[in-house]
Amino acid sequence: MTLENLSCQKSAGGWYKRYRHRAATLGCDMVFSVFLPPQIESGEKLPVLYWLSGLSCTDENFMQKAGAQRIAAELGMVIVAPDTSPRGDDVPGDPDGGWDFGHGAGFYLNATQAPWAQHYRMHDYVVHELPALIEASFPVSDKRGISGHSMGGHGALVCALRNPGRYQSLSAFAPICNPMTVPWGEKAFSRYLGEDRSQWREWDASHLLASARELLPTLIDQGDRDPFLSTQLKPEVLHLTGYPLTLRMQAGYDHSYYFIASFIDDHLRHHAQALKD
Repeated sequence: MTLENLSCQKSAGGWYKRYRHRAATLGCDMVFSVFLPPQIESGEKLPVLYWLSGLSCTDENFMQKAGAQRIAAELGMVIVAPDTSPRGDDVPGDPDGGWDFGHGAGFYLNATQAPWAQHYRMHDYVVHELPALIEASFPVSDKRGISGHSMGGHGALVCALRNPGRYQSLSAFAPICNPMTVPWGEKAFSRYLGEDRSQWREWDASHLLASARELLPTLIDQGDRDPFLSTQLKPEVLHLTGYPLTLRMQAGYDHSYYFIASFIDDHLRHHAQALKD
């Protein structure tokens, strides 16, 4: 698993780096970003927060816009941000040229339908292949948290809920909470997973929360001026699951990285508390 370093910048006393590698799970080259806090120089094995970005994003959006490095450096936390889908000339995208499916829109699931099943296995990549690579390449521990935004918030919830014991903490910003009932999710699930809606439930956070076998410390923030609130996100369904999470409705905030940057410190401290135990 050879890593090719693409860039390196000093940040908050640590280092922001981007790497390319060949992903066996996805059958293509993948790029990820990593923030290594200054404590990495001590050789101490540090906990890792995996951040999953939303539709049309890449590995760079969070690192450039969220302002997370300062608090991550204070807390001694590594942050890893993968890309949002497989990419490349051999990887099929949206046949209709849309931005909400295919490239940049992997939905963090394992596709079962042709032609998507060959490459679109982002769940296995995020949960297994990428952490194995990170833990073999950097002085990090096996203490993991996971978070994300929008499609990535959906991904964070699903990755944690489908894999008990894999993560110690969970959070999300404006997640797609019930994807099998909203346009973004219906488009993606029908193509990646087929028309049998009974197969969609195992990738829908609201259904997974209702039957969860593990209770993780979970923080979710949602802006009340988010233009996608009622049509795509549906956070109200979370109250129906019975899962003991903290859902905060933030007055005046939308779906943008201005919203994420306003509350990212709370999320990092939320994860740090769980990861140090």
